[in-house]
Amino acid sequence: MTEENVRTDGGLSAEAQAVVDEIEEKNVDFLRLQFTDILGTVKNVSVPASQAEKAFTEGIYFDGSSIDGFVRIQESDMRLEPDPSTFAILPWRQKENSAAARLICDVFNTSTGEPFEGDPRGVLKRAIERADEMGYDINAAPEPEFFLFEEDENGRATTVTNDAGGYFDLAPKDLASDVRRDIIYGLESMGFDIEASHHEVAQGQHEINFTYDDALSTADNVATFRSVVRAIAAEHDLHATFMPKPIARINGSGMHTHISLFQNGENAFHDDDDEFNLSETAKQFTAGILEHAPAVTAVCDPTVNSYKRLVPGYEAPVYIAWSDRNRSALIRKPAARTPAASRIEARFPDPSCNPYLALAALIHAGLDGIERGLECPDPVRENIYEFDEEKREEYGIETLPKDLGAAVDALEEDEVIQNALGDHVYDKFVEAKRAEFKDYLVSVSEWELDRYLETF
Repeated sequence: MTEENVRTDGGLSAEAQAVVDEIEEKNVDFLRLQFTDILGTVKNVSVPASQAEKAFTEGIYFDGSSIDGFVRIQESDMRLEPDPSTFAILPWRQKENSAAARLICDVFNTSTGEPFEGDPRGVLKRAIERADEMGYDINAAPEPEFFLFEEDENGRATTVTNDAGGYFDLAPKDLASDVRRDIIYGLESMGFDIEASHHEVAQGQHEINFTYDDALSTADNVATFRSVVRAIAAEHDLHATFMPKPIARINGSGMHTHISLFQNGENAFHDDDDEFNLSETAKQFTAGILEHAPAVTAVCDPTVNSYKRLVPGYEAPVYIAWSDRNRSALIRKPAARTPAASRIEARFPDPSCNPYLALAALIHAGLDGIERGLECPDPVRENIYEFDEEKREEYGIETLPKDLGAAVDALEEDEVIQNALGDHVYDKFVEAKRAEFKDYLVSVSEWELDRYLETF
């Protein structure tokens, strides 16, 4: 077992003991031990709260061969080790005399006793360790957008939005303000520090922003956020989806991700003397993401549907450039009120991604830029959407992959991002995404039937 849960004398660590005490105090009767598979789907094993101490001291065993992308049947035994810092009561499962809670876990290989190389949380931890070896702490803050749809009489999701609101609209157009309020209350009860919430551009589209945190906590928060949003929306008979582009010809959902590095308690991305208040470190980090962007896109935009969002004209970035002003570039330098707030914003990830793998890919790409001393191109302050191909070539602006297949091709050519994922995750991820894209290519859509069935 890891030292964080067990003292040298075999008893519980202070942090683990505090969780056990809170379980008793809050009348928690069941624990959900949570982890994610390689594709980012949250999985959990539910155990009686009486097993909490055992979970901390011995771990909880499960069949890894049943989880997509984990292991083969002959290598199936895996062990979950809960991280006590992630304990939280589930707001939608609280009753008068009982409650359920969750703990996010790390996955271990029982045959070796080592962390399982296919655990996405472990992949991010390795990225954080690389940054630490270079002297950096990583802060991140995502902005996951989502849609709320009505359900049909059988409780199945439709694509009928429950409002006609637009960007920053108020009631009566924004009929989901009460739902967002309940989601915020639920998130705050689980320890989230909410900055703001608002209706997004498209009908039925919403955004709730929470404050930045260290990279691992941020990825944990994204996984938790998606679960809370879905569960509380369901209490209102609505379906919440983080699908990037559920409705054609309107804006899709992104997950703009703000990142900064700190060194010795100071923001390593800030420079008072720079025109953009960005340090050389920040520019090198940005250059690294720009260079590896095609491969990173496979991880940050991992579905066939992701590329229906990444098209010009719907506020999603497709051009590999950065800017301190406009939002048509892949990376933006947001305005910062204080030196501590200087950061970059990667605008191309979407909320369907595995948050652990996405952050790991972005971090490794940026750190590669620092290690190699890459030179950052000049910012593009004009609206790149209005450039023709000739002008983009003049500025040296490349485009992101146009579909999932091309993104996976780019990943297969980029050793830095392959190494970021590790051999196991890389192999399984590519295998899954190749199969997804192949299945998409042989599928026939409603659009094709409507256009061609009676025409030819």
